[in-house]
Amino acid sequence: MKIIIADYLYIDGRFIENLAIAFETHIQAVDLPERLLKQYPGAELIRAKPYTVLYPGFINTHVHLEFSANKTSLKYGSFMPWLDSVIEHRDDLMKDCNNETMQKECEQMLRSGITAFGAISSFGTELQVCEETPQRVVFFNELIGSNAQYADMLYSDFQERVKASQSCAAKSRITPAVAIHSPYSVHPVILQRAVALAKQNQMPLTAHFLESQAEREWLERGEGEFKAFFEKFFNTSTPVTTIEEFMHAFDTYPTHFVHCVQATEKELAYLAEKGHSIAHCPRSNRYLGCGRLAIEKLQLPFSLATDGLSSNDSLNIFDELRAALMFHHNIDIQTLALQLLRNITLDAAKALGLNCGSLHVGKDADFVLVTLPELPKRPEEIALWSILHTKEAESVYIEGEKYV
Repeated sequence: MKIIIADYLYIDGRFIENLAIAFETHIQAVDLPERLLKQYPGAELIRAKPYTVLYPGFINTHVHLEFSANKTSLKYGSFMPWLDSVIEHRDDLMKDCNNETMQKECEQMLRSGITAFGAISSFGTELQVCEETPQRVVFFNELIGSNAQYADMLYSDFQERVKASQSCAAKSRITPAVAIHSPYSVHPVILQRAVALAKQNQMPLTAHFLESQAEREWLERGEGEFKAFFEKFFNTSTPVTTIEEFMHAFDTYPTHFVHCVQATEKELAYLAEKGHSIAHCPRSNRYLGCGRLAIEKLQLPFSLATDGLSSNDSLNIFDELRAALMFHHNIDIQTLALQLLRNITLDAAKALGLNCGSLHVGKDADFVLVTLPELPKRPEEIALWSILHTKEAESVYIEGEKYV
């Protein structure tokens, strides 16, 4: 048994003083320090540095490790030129992205307090890294393929990757999961099969959706920049589905949709009605010129995520938090800071189906200690000070073990 004491504990959106946590692999008790010391007299006592806040472990719900080698290869500023550059440089970036490169990025996430992440895997190349990293990993095997002629072959490959991740689950912190690449790139026949597979096995499910205006124009009218792209690379000028058909495919199973920047209020309301959630990636959306998700209008829960290094400059969650503060300048900064911390803890845990994200009895003992530069003059501003003054976490615990 261990007992950890910090100046403040982040519980239910509030910062509470004079509390401590007793834990092993899970949280056993939350109470006054003197009571816990009396209840567990033989426990190891951990006293945090002065001015330290104890948070639940942070969760990055959406990240692509497979493009971690990218620095300046891909073109930022607009979605379609970026996508063209992905096609052009994909092979070289995949070749350069070895296990060491991906492990380094997992370590950076860990140092920024990320104790769990959702890894979107197109090829399964990062499975070993995700098996060996200390974090919890929801391993989203991604389905892609819009050509009906190759649907069975693509789905068979997808199934093999799902089975490979399932075989790792018993001996690691991996949770097998399913990802749908996008409405423009997945044929409806295999889409339905993949959703059914996720539902049957109770796997987390995610899907990119309405990231760019080009995607919307293609799905609605078969026009725009995507038309030339599909004619050039896939010899087709007709989208395989519509926005409505794609949304309805997920009606019976909660899904974590990614981006949704170009979704209408009516479409977002429909997603809310069906119990879905959103992964919001502000830096990625800005770098690819996709627009701003109006989070102040959302009626459904959302998480904050970094996306991958194919559309970002770091996987540090504090970098993403600071960017979100600036991106959503129309929201009161104190209110937004509190909201964002909930997005990377409780909301993210619910979206990925994890037993963490809050400091309550029975939850996994995943913690992040954040040390402020001085004692807060106004405790109600701790959320903002935590975001502004932190580059890396002071300490990180996963399942009761210290890793940073």
